[in-house]
Amino acid sequence: MNKYKAIIEILKEMYPDATCELNHNTPYELLVATILSAQSTDKRVNIVTKDLFKVADTPEKMVSLGEEKLKEYIRTIGFFNTKSKNLISMSRDLIQKYNSKVPKTMEELTSLAGVGRKTANVVMSNCFKVPAIAVDTHVFRLAHRLGFSAQEDVYKVELDLQKKIAKKDWTLAHHMLIFHGRYTCKAKNPLCEKCNLKEYCLYYKNLLKKKS
Repeated sequence: MNKYKAIIEILKEMYPDATCELNHNTPYELLVATILSAQSTDKRVNIVTKDLFKVADTPEKMVSLGEEKLKEYIRTIGFFNTKSKNLISMSRDLIQKYNSKVPKTMEELTSLAGVGRKTANVVMSNCFKVPAIAVDTHVFRLAHRLGFSAQEDVYKVELDLQKKIAKKDWTLAHHMLIFHGRYTCKAKNPLCEKCNLKEYCLYYKNLLKKKS
């Protein structure tokens, strides 16, 4: 078994229930929540969307709510001014161009305001079962620490992960890497001694070198 396959198998044992932690009932709700999650935590987004989705769970309702009222709901989230603009613009485009339905392809999704590759990958994989690896800050950090990629460009990191992980595991790998980054391999003070992946970890090996 090669290193990368071994890492994925260990992660499956560590996080058997890894899944998307953004609360949603529809592709539209996940699209909104993922846009809101940039530079914010899933926990904070879930608090905000609990109330927001009671009044704006469709593109039509979001446009009717309007930018100023939307800001009141998402004020506690980073970059709420820009996100308000994007959510209204994105919702309007869905109504006008896609018959109010969230599209299923990367090209169509990234044509919407506030939607980059990461957001598109999250929606495609979770709502439409398209194999994808969304590279957020956790996935980016772990890709480097575990040696999946040495690239600094997010898209190139995504491509490196796709090459080294079986396609059938892409979506699950995304969730497991996020869980590992959130709960064990933290940006600051990672829990290396408790980690089952330390024998494969470049970060840990560097730590040992510094101590020796």
